[in-house]
Amino acid sequence: MSYPGLPIPGASDTPPRAFPFDACLLEVSVPASYVNPDTLGFDTAAIDRAWISLVEGAERHEYGGAVALVARHGQIALHRATGWAVREPAADRAPMGVDTIFDLASLTKVTATLPSILRLIADGRLDLDAPVGEVLPEFGIEGAKRDVTIRRLLTHSAGLSSWRPVFLTGQGAAAYIADFAASQPEHTPGGQVIYSDPSFITLGEVVHRVSGQPVDAFAREHVFQPLGMTDTRFTPPVGLRPRIAATEIGNAFEAEKIPGQTPVKAGGWRDYLLRGEVHDGNAWYGFDGVVGHAGLFGTAIDLFRYGQMWLNGGELDGARILPEAIVREATSDQIAIPGETERRGLGWRMPPEPGTPEENPDSGRGLGQRAFGHTGFTGTSLWMDPDRDLVIVLLTNRVHPTVTTTYMERRARFTQSIVDALDA
Repeated sequence: MSYPGLPIPGASDTPPRAFPFDACLLEVSVPASYVNPDTLGFDTAAIDRAWISLVEGAERHEYGGAVALVARHGQIALHRATGWAVREPAADRAPMGVDTIFDLASLTKVTATLPSILRLIADGRLDLDAPVGEVLPEFGIEGAKRDVTIRRLLTHSAGLSSWRPVFLTGQGAAAYIADFAASQPEHTPGGQVIYSDPSFITLGEVVHRVSGQPVDAFAREHVFQPLGMTDTRFTPPVGLRPRIAATEIGNAFEAEKIPGQTPVKAGGWRDYLLRGEVHDGNAWYGFDGVVGHAGLFGTAIDLFRYGQMWLNGGELDGARILPEAIVREATSDQIAIPGETERRGLGWRMPPEPGTPEENPDSGRGLGQRAFGHTGFTGTSLWMDPDRDLVIVLLTNRVHPTVTTTYMERRARFTQSIVDALDA
């Protein structure tokens, strides 16, 4: 599928191998670390086929557009963009560029909140196995709440619910923690893995309470700035919007989950094209964009630098972000629950054991057992494979202009194709 008189960017052009982006897109400098894929052990034809599959996804409207970055040994083998940063309305149509800034959605959990929590642990200011009620007394420590620990919040095994639209009744951390104190845990802590936004909303407030800084300020000072992640931030200024990929038109997807109910935030449900405003409802209506589970914006190149820091054992270009021992702990399987097949590190997801039925196509298909990564609802993902010294960043705006689901299988196949291109 294509648009009359205006082809999908990246669909037909074949740039020289010296340029890791599509020639028709926004002009940016070539990363100094970019090298031809074959010198890094990739089959060049195979990696090109993997890229073409992403172009096809944009043509089929599985997402507005995509940016992919693949790196090995700290050098970039693929960094290209296709499709549209804004596809609709047609009058505002804008091509995707390799420097497009995305709403990273739940990558916020592992890119901002996780390293902030681990840094506080490394500094001796927070105990990984402490009940969260010892840090946030209003949450409480009575009964099952004593077993809601920092570690279990990080591994999504604390028994907290998957999602709660607290923004229907309140705003801000005090309202959210009060709601969680009254309603959580819904399940036995340590009994099962339930992917949980409330867990990371809570952890974001832990960062604030222990450090005295909100999670955006702490992460900026201790993670983003030292790593040179210049385009990574919460609440991007209006001046950056021309570089930001659009997401949904309003919040129709969430509104349909709670029909007839309205956020308490002035103005109610958004009904306009979201570009530069966080897509997630709890983040926008409840926290004005700064919270522990969603709200971060960033680029593929910034996520590559962040991922390489993890592969390097917590350091990049002389900047030590985390101690090696904590990196090893965070990227080791933390789940020892009988019958539980999902593997989780601290914050990170890990591929399932060989032979385990694939319940979720986003689980790092084809990557090794020591791999770790995460995804975001808006269509974002970051995976690292230590055994291959490999970083895979794939950013799409699959919620633009409305939410789609077919992209997930394509994303999984892309990961598998990159592994195949290397293993070949």
